[in-house]
Amino acid sequence: MTPSGVFSALTAGKLRMALVGLAVVAAAVGGAFALGAFGVPSVAGVNNSFGDVTNETTVVETDLVVSNPNPVGIDLDGVSVDYAVSMNEVRVANGTRDGIAVASGNSTLAFESRVRNDAIPPWWVSHVENDEQTTVGIDATITSDLLGRSTELTQTREIETDLIGAFDSEETRPVNADSPLVDDPVLYVNETRGQWGTVSDEETPIEMAFDVYNPNLEPYVITEIGYDITMNGVEMGSGSTEEEYVIPSYGTETVELTAALRNERLDDWWVTHLDESVNGHQVSDLRIEFYAVVEFPSGERVTVPLDALTYEETVETDIFGEGVHENGTDAGDADGSDGSGDNGDTSGDDTTEDGNTTDDGNDTSDDGNTTDDGNASDGGSGDGDDGSLPLTVD
Repeated sequence: MTPSGVFSALTAGKLRMALVGLAVVAAAVGGAFALGAFGVPSVAGVNNSFGDVTNETTVVETDLVVSNPNPVGIDLDGVSVDYAVSMNEVRVANGTRDGIAVASGNSTLAFESRVRNDAIPPWWVSHVENDEQTTVGIDATITSDLLGRSTELTQTREIETDLIGAFDSEETRPVNADSPLVDDPVLYVNETRGQWGTVSDEETPIEMAFDVYNPNLEPYVITEIGYDITMNGVEMGSGSTEEEYVIPSYGTETVELTAALRNERLDDWWVTHLDESVNGHQVSDLRIEFYAVVEFPSGERVTVPLDALTYEETVETDIFGEGVHENGTDAGDADGSDGSGDNGDTSGDDTTEDGNTTDDGNDTSDDGNTTDDGNASDGGSGDGDDGSLPLTVD
């Protein structure tokens, strides 16, 4: 045999040995998984934040931290991730991905889901019906078809608002007509009360009552009470009642009014609520203005702006625990919500089934995956070049 033939034979032999070695290693790893010597990757944490908002959709940016307890990385077609976000059991976004690749230790899968803004009105109805409380639920599951097992993580966060609680007031406020026909004040409002009415898919009513006192010698008649409601400047509802109320001389009468928010405008308001340039991130100003048409004993009717009754309330939410930002300042949690980290980690009353914690220091790589030791893992298959998960949004 010539020298070149000997060299070729040796090279071929080494190549066969290498291939056999790789096959043995692969078989050993596969057998170890099948025998349970290796563990199933688990979801160690989920961090969410709101991204871009348009008139139609809201982007939810998610860092899902996967913990791989094995000494080697996993790149198997049989490993998949499922993810869902709900608010008061109203599904707002979900996603799934097959064939993920994770290195040993903790890896961060970064992806985006898009919430349709028309999911906001159904959530709003549930929020008001639940005494202005919302449970944000985040469910993530990793499934291994090879092992026939899965691990799950569930996080919950409680959000509470109080839009109309401050409307209840015993403060006495004068009503001035600014008319040459009568002396001011023409009336006093001694007390105001408000509560949510029966919410429907179309509107959210606020049932209001005003205790009105007449300090004059003659009775006055209120022929109409009107209102205008805005949230961050978005017109949410307007209307009036034509029921007449006679306020006796030196007497008091209770005037009732139902003001309704039009639920169809909620998705428009939602865009402003998340737009930091409007009023701060997840911050809104609720404003209700009133007017009354008063008929004097002479029969003259005057439209009186009830400026002293104008109701204003600031509403803050912190749905994913990002921290509320008002006028560029981190204001912490919304009233009634539990603790959260500035990076969006939903801690406090959040629960996990596997007990693992999120490594908050993970950076996101271009393909959406990094490891704690800096070794980037393959982002797997996806719909886009940015490594985002292929998502289906209910």
